[in-house]
Amino acid sequence: MAILQIRKYPDRVLSTKASEVEDIGGEIVDLANSMLETMYKAPGIGLAAPQVGRSIRLIVFDIGHTEGEPEPHIVVNPVITASEGEDIQEEGCLSLPGIYASVKRAYAVELKGYDLEGREITMQAEGLLARVIQHEVDHLDGKLFVDRMSKVRRNLLLKRYFRNLEK
Repeated sequence: MAILQIRKYPDRVLSTKASEVEDIGGEIVDLANSMLETMYKAPGIGLAAPQVGRSIRLIVFDIGHTEGEPEPHIVVNPVITASEGEDIQEEGCLSLPGIYASVKRAYAVELKGYDLEGREITMQAEGLLARVIQHEVDHLDGKLFVDRMSKVRRNLLLKRYFRNLEK
């Protein structure tokens, strides 16, 4: 496993819709494990393949490791099949370091996809876990959390982001 470089905005791969994974083989397993290692080191609680330069539909996440109870998840070709409720919470992103803002998302989601052995999986999630899943699936569709804001708010945040980069 290797620590991968996390792509930063405005890298083009972050705004490109990712392709489905056709074959869950050794390369995907190695990439997923490297993504987990990269996410933990960053530190973060979720990471999508486009964030490490691979435009494929693969996400990893683990909200428990920050509390000392790791529960890593790897999902290939994830799809949110249901959502309900509404929740507004602050988010950040490893691809937009130093930028945080409140984002409206569904409070609960159902996620379907495949594990690294090609078995279909279904997950029910709410709260922070649902938020992380939605955030990472957005990455697969070429969206960043700032894309869920008004144009004025997004422009203010991106202006701050670029100012921070210059420092």
